[in-house]
Amino acid sequence: MGYTAFERAPLGLGILMLSLGAVANDQVLNTLQPASPAACIALTSNAERLSCYDQLFKVTPTEQADLVSQTQTIKDQDSAAVSLTEKVLDTVIPTAAAPIHPTRSFLDQRWELSSDSKLGTWNLREYQPVYLLPVFSTTDKNERPTSPNPDNSVKMGEEQNLKSTEAKFQLSFKTKAMENILGDNGDVWLGYTQSSRWQVYNEDESRPFRETNYEPEASLIFRTNYEILGLSGRLLGLTFNHQSNGRSDPLSRSWNRVMLNVGLESDNFALMLRPWYRLSEDSSDDNNADIDDYIGRGDLTAFYRWNEHDFSLMLRHSLQGGSDAHGAVQFDWAFPITGKLRGHFQLFDGYGESLIDYNHRATYAGLGISLLNWF
Repeated sequence: MGYTAFERAPLGLGILMLSLGAVANDQVLNTLQPASPAACIALTSNAERLSCYDQLFKVTPTEQADLVSQTQTIKDQDSAAVSLTEKVLDTVIPTAAAPIHPTRSFLDQRWELSSDSKLGTWNLREYQPVYLLPVFSTTDKNERPTSPNPDNSVKMGEEQNLKSTEAKFQLSFKTKAMENILGDNGDVWLGYTQSSRWQVYNEDESRPFRETNYEPEASLIFRTNYEILGLSGRLLGLTFNHQSNGRSDPLSRSWNRVMLNVGLESDNFALMLRPWYRLSEDSSDDNNADIDDYIGRGDLTAFYRWNEHDFSLMLRHSLQGGSDAHGAVQFDWAFPITGKLRGHFQLFDGYGESLIDYNHRATYAGLGISLLNWF
């Protein structure tokens, strides 16, 4: 069987692809249209933040150094003002959450929710984590993928010759296409995520890419402000999501979903709830008719930051009982190494680690590096 030159590329190519996240950040520096100093403050990178100030104030290098000092004073004053506002709101309007503060809100930093955090349109921004796991191992290889559609089931005797250990990497970014469609609220975002499982150690099969999932989406995101169970409700959105693996039968897999997005947070903790509805397809052409019975009908992702260590936990379920109850859990830990480079550990158990394995249960463990995390 033949493979492209890209599939024969060394592992260094995966690392090069991972660096696209850093390239995207450089592009942001050239196109930012900050609405206020608060929008610049929300940027986590020192270089990006200073460039943002340049775009806003067009300052000279000498003035820029003075501005950095002044900004710290502004941040301290803002923190005191926000603390006072929170106390007033707790007394007068107990059901309202505190105002969004760019430097303290994870969701605002990622989605430019408050009016003071807007950075304009068509800037490449972070989305899902960007990482490379040179070691990604499973307990149960899926060498003969199946589906209710006989055209999408590998026949006996045609099993793939797979290694239990491979490499995995993920690229992800988003950009705002429209801003403030309802007053000072409501933004349209376009996102793209790609994750690949590379049999880089499988020399006998010419090191093929076992599975690549492509996930473009469009989202309408609104800022919210309410309090529930001690969490501040910050985000409400609606997303059209397509996911496919771009392969021919019998290995082709794809589906379309409409998702509801609910984002809540408190201090160094954030929570994203995403129930979804699968859009129906012609049964004769459906590659994976029962995919929502395995990958599920919604997921819940919790994020927590502690001393520069980022932890996330994803829970997914079919929302059915008994023998029809299926789902998955994924734990990620990103820890500092140097600068923006971080170590990354990932543990997955359940159904649907990738689309080709949507109805196959397995446990995966991976270790590598990451450039970007959830927040």
